[in-house]
Amino acid sequence: MGRGTLRIYLGAAPGVGKTYAMLSEAHRRVGRGTDCVIGLVAHHDRPRTLALLDGLELIEPLGGPDGAPATPEMDVEAVLARRPAVALVDELAHTNAPGARNAKRWQDIEELLAAGISVISTVNIQHLESLGDVVEAITGVRQQETVPDEVVRRADQIELVDMSPQALRRRLAHGNVYQSDKVDAALSNYFRPGNLTALRELALLWTADRADEYLQKYRGEHNIRSTWQARERIVVGLTGGPEGRTLIRRAARIAAKGSGSEILAVYIARRDGGLTSASPKELAVQRTLVEDLGGSFHHVIGDDIPSALMEFARGVNATQIVLGSSRRKSWQYVFGPGVGATVARESTPDLDVHIVTHEEVGQGRGLPVARGARLGRSRILWGWFIAVCGPALLTTVLATLDHGPGLANDVLLFLSLTVGAALVGGLLPALASAALCSALLNFYFTPPTRTLTISDPENIVAIVISFAVAVSVASVVDLAARRTHQAARLRAESEILSFLAGSVLRGATTLDALLGRVRETFAMETVALLEREDDRAPWTCAGSVGPRPLERPEDADVDMPVGDHMALALCGRVLPAEDRRVLAAFAAQAAVVVDRQRLQDEADQARRLAEGNRIRTALLAAVSHDLRTPLAAIKASVTSLRSDDVAWSEQDQAELLASIEHGADRLDHLVGNLLDMSRLQTGTVTPLIREVDLDEVVPMALGGVPEGSAHLDIPETLPMVAVDPGLLERSVANVVENAVKYSPDGAPVLVAASALGDRVELRVMDRGPGVPDDAKDRIFAPFQRYGDAPRGAGVGLGLAVARGFAEAMGGTLNAEDTPGGGLTMVLTLRAVTGARAGARTVLPAQVTS
Repeated sequence: MGRGTLRIYLGAAPGVGKTYAMLSEAHRRVGRGTDCVIGLVAHHDRPRTLALLDGLELIEPLGGPDGAPATPEMDVEAVLARRPAVALVDELAHTNAPGARNAKRWQDIEELLAAGISVISTVNIQHLESLGDVVEAITGVRQQETVPDEVVRRADQIELVDMSPQALRRRLAHGNVYQSDKVDAALSNYFRPGNLTALRELALLWTADRADEYLQKYRGEHNIRSTWQARERIVVGLTGGPEGRTLIRRAARIAAKGSGSEILAVYIARRDGGLTSASPKELAVQRTLVEDLGGSFHHVIGDDIPSALMEFARGVNATQIVLGSSRRKSWQYVFGPGVGATVARESTPDLDVHIVTHEEVGQGRGLPVARGARLGRSRILWGWFIAVCGPALLTTVLATLDHGPGLANDVLLFLSLTVGAALVGGLLPALASAALCSALLNFYFTPPTRTLTISDPENIVAIVISFAVAVSVASVVDLAARRTHQAARLRAESEILSFLAGSVLRGATTLDALLGRVRETFAMETVALLEREDDRAPWTCAGSVGPRPLERPEDADVDMPVGDHMALALCGRVLPAEDRRVLAAFAAQAAVVVDRQRLQDEADQARRLAEGNRIRTALLAAVSHDLRTPLAAIKASVTSLRSDDVAWSEQDQAELLASIEHGADRLDHLVGNLLDMSRLQTGTVTPLIREVDLDEVVPMALGGVPEGSAHLDIPETLPMVAVDPGLLERSVANVVENAVKYSPDGAPVLVAASALGDRVELRVMDRGPGVPDDAKDRIFAPFQRYGDAPRGAGVGLGLAVARGFAEAMGGTLNAEDTPGGGLTMVLTLRAVTGARAGARTVLPAQVTS
């Protein structure tokens, strides 16, 4: 039995027609003879959706009037027993009711797929787990029901159900999505044009990325190497030089000409070198720049830079490559055409190559250099070519001349070849050239010719001196070259150490970023920092970058101990001894970064403890006054009642008893808030979530305010909410009491509720002085009292407790300005999908307390 297939209809917002498209697809399949059943459909009483249910078999959901959960849930066992070919299951991200077979509906779907049943489902873009923060920033609403991105990515088919924001708003206005009493609130809140446009762009981009994954998989399976220009991808080749910033900005301008373009900056390091030729500081700047422009940075290791660059570009299906004009000086072109010319020659017609000019053109490669005192392989080969073939060619040319330039000039010509071999290939080719040149001078140009015998003693002296001069010149040239390379290496090391020292002073380098610098600097595949508690404990990985994980220093090609129980491990190649000094500096810096992070964690913990001490100090300061005030009133009233010196009338006794009751109520309220704040601080609040109607709880929360000071407006058609009734009552009570306290006389507080999508908002609006924007978050901090509130008005815990309880139930509590003046507290709660309050006996919609 094979696994079933999953098809998902993805929408940008509620109401775009995902369920309608799913049901339409089911009718098409039924028409073709496919066995389709409805596992669960959330039709939301929409007439056009209900009409599509006709002709489709429905598996009766769990739920209903017999004590089952009020929210219909899919009967997984019934669907498995029915074993259809295709099951329709709406709302992939839905959270099942407590006690259900699985916690989430996508887990139910996984069971069906494993049983060989294909599934068609729906989900909105805002329910993807990775986009939760983005959606909250756009809409101001945190989605409580989410589905892991990987679940959606694993779908065999994803179809985007798209609709323009204007068309969706018209659909809402016509009553095709929500009932008429919710349309205005929906259009002015979640379904604003800007929100819908941003959500639509998120959905389009996410679907485009998914389509790109399919394309890459298909190209890999069919071994397609040519570029398919389905999407503009611009690869920027970086050398680590200062021209890289110009290339990145130029690539960004090219990408800006077409929407959906992608920038990929790549730095290619040789495998056989020591310190890389790139400046770590410059590479860090360029990495930050490309990421700020929306691109990505890649580090690739390759021996042949043009081939590695072309391989990378074809691997990512790039359409354009941006390279800088060569920094080589004119004479350096004898060693090859350069990276830019080679890439342009080898690229195909579907891969454009841009060569961008910059200020560093023709300035030379500069310092630091890549390989210390060693020359490249091509230069050594050229040096041997000059040392061996040069004297032979020169001998052939001079031998064809009837009258040669003379022995003295011949010696100078051969000496120039020795100097050239020293400049290009180093000491060994120069020594070989000196020996060969001396032999050729003796054999062909010193009488008697064609023999190794020299008749004139002066010629013997000339040849010996020429050989000595050639060897001396070669030694001096090679020594100068080595000194130059050593100076360049020291400059490279000093630049790296300066970069490390600066990062230490700034404290800005994270462990992953530092390990990435090590990988780039030494052209390694993987770099990891390993640590253990003692000599017998196993190694653990504190941080790692690269494709190959390392578990022990013994598994690495290079390991650098850091203290007794820490080691920096590198995988890729064996480093030369001269590079280990710089590596030791990186290792020491890595240990500093780890220690700094641990110290930061300890400082954060100490800060939390200090905050707790501050709260306790504030608590003592508040309690010292706010507890004593009602206690003093109670004590005075009780003492007066017990006094035998005064005969109290019944009216006086009633007033004293009322004073005692008022003081006791204040104490009860104060102690209750203190206990609630303590529970929130210690994390011991455990809400007992159940489905309730707001009009069952909110009126009870108004019992602590004077009669007529609050007006309640809760529609009967509101959906039920998933909350802890006790916590909700305390939260609403604190918010209402705070609003009544600041609202002027004759202006009652309005408590109104409305439904919006999968949430219910309870708004408490007063006409008081309001709160500035910069203080709206501070009023929710413990022991905060805004403005000139008198000392007897409380200890400033009410709003802190209210927000804490709201968040414990999965809701939010925020402050907004009331139109016309005042403050509005917005309590957002999770609605129970499909459950309506009209099925119960409810209080009247309009209540005045």
